Amino acid sequence: MKERFCLSLYSEKAMLLRRDFLQTLAAGTAATSILSAAPARRPNIVVIVTDDHGVGDVGCYGNPEVRTPNLDRLASSGVRFTQWYSNAPICSASRAAIMTGKYSDRTGVVGALPSEPDWSVPGLRAGETTFPGLLQKLGYRTAAFGKWHLGSAPESRPMAQGFDEFFGWYSGWLDAYSHRYYQLGGPPGKIFHDLWRNETEVFEEPAYMTELLGREAQAYLARQKRTQPFLLYLAFGAPHYSMMAPRKYLDRFPATMERDRRTHLAMVAAVDDVIGGVLDTLKRQGMEGETIVFFQADNGATREVRASSYGKPYAGGSNGPQRGYKQGLFDGGMHVPAILRVPGRTKAGQVWDRPVISMDLLPTFMALADPGTPAPAGIDGQDILPVLNGASRPHENLYWSFGNSRAIRSGDWKLIVNPPQFPDDPVTDKVWLSNLEADPGEKKNLAASEPERVRELTELLRTWQSYVGLNLE
Repeated sequence: MKERFCLSLYSEKAMLLRRDFLQTLAAGTAATSILSAAPARRPNIVVIVTDDHGVGDVGCYGNPEVRTPNLDRLASSGVRFTQWYSNAPICSASRAAIMTGKYSDRTGVVGALPSEPDWSVPGLRAGETTFPGLLQKLGYRTAAFGKWHLGSAPESRPMAQGFDEFFGWYSGWLDAYSHRYYQLGGPPGKIFHDLWRNETEVFEEPAYMTELLGREAQAYLARQKRTQPFLLYLAFGAPHYSMMAPRKYLDRFPATMERDRRTHLAMVAAVDDVIGGVLDTLKRQGMEGETIVFFQADNGATREVRASSYGKPYAGGSNGPQRGYKQGLFDGGMHVPAILRVPGRTKAGQVWDRPVISMDLLPTFMALADPGTPAPAGIDGQDILPVLNGASRPHENLYWSFGNSRAIRSGDWKLIVNPPQFPDDPVTDKVWLSNLEADPGEKKNLAASEPERVRELTELLRTWQSYVGLNLE
């Protein structure tokens, strides 16, 4: 089926879209060759993922009120992506694509998995191809610290999916101090503790979770030997609900700042401090020059009422100029901050301004760890290093689903079927077409004036849905 799907993208019907895409691609590649010679040794890999974190919540993306000096210095030493997309506007599905290199709908992990105290929630399937599992086979030591949310059933847990070590939780979120999951809403309700080291429950309250992850990450790095490569997957639960930050982080921001925004930025500042500790430890261990560091958010900032101090739609996070939020297919839901540093391959301070997507991480990491070996069969991502070097093109089309919404981006054109609704942003149209080059905020619907383009994109979207097993509603 995948072969038929790929061929359909090069059909005669797609040629008009490719023409527009190539025109916009030329500007992105002509002046951009940001890679140099390959490193001599197999690299270590550090992957950092934050939660509900918009592009307006990172200083190097242009917001002066944010305090992220360590993410900013990572960006100054590597490549900052201005059009990096997660594969979904919500956590579990987004993280499944990172792990597998596939569209989320093909992984069996759709939307946000439930959180249950019996540790039986299915997620990633037994025998799934994951990038930690592939690296493990190459002799890497592998560790996952933080939020998992990819299944709590035994076959779906981190140590069944390629990790040698795990410190973290299976649920969608935790209280930052008690490390317990609280069900919100109606009865019957549930409260359960959810913090584990490997397969053993551990108790660390009242330690602040973000700082606990920093402790674990730095200790792990300090144990590593330069004779064996390692993978560290560091997945924060911040700045996702529960919205909590110690006073020392809050004090970095004016007391006059709106309360939710101040708390949100304080949580981001705590994350940034931990990232700084990771970067400093790599340097101290003499591993900075042989360690790839990648950062991204799992999805954009949220509008959920549960995150607000006022019982209103949350306004503490910022998706910058993008329209929409988490749980929606306007760009604010999945257009996220991302930074990559590959010693000896990426040049300092570069910016890549064409679309890239999270499922590309698996083939990129494997190309770096095991050069010359073909990408694993059955994945949808592509190695982005040739793209950054101008030697190959990005994906012709990118696709998303969430609930009954579907979206496709082809070049600078983006079509959404059943666009999302958010407080103060009602949408009555069932089809929304934007040109993201001219209108990055997706404010103007061009569907009525571009019927042929809508038809072409809808047909491509239907083909993709058949490939991943969805129906157009």
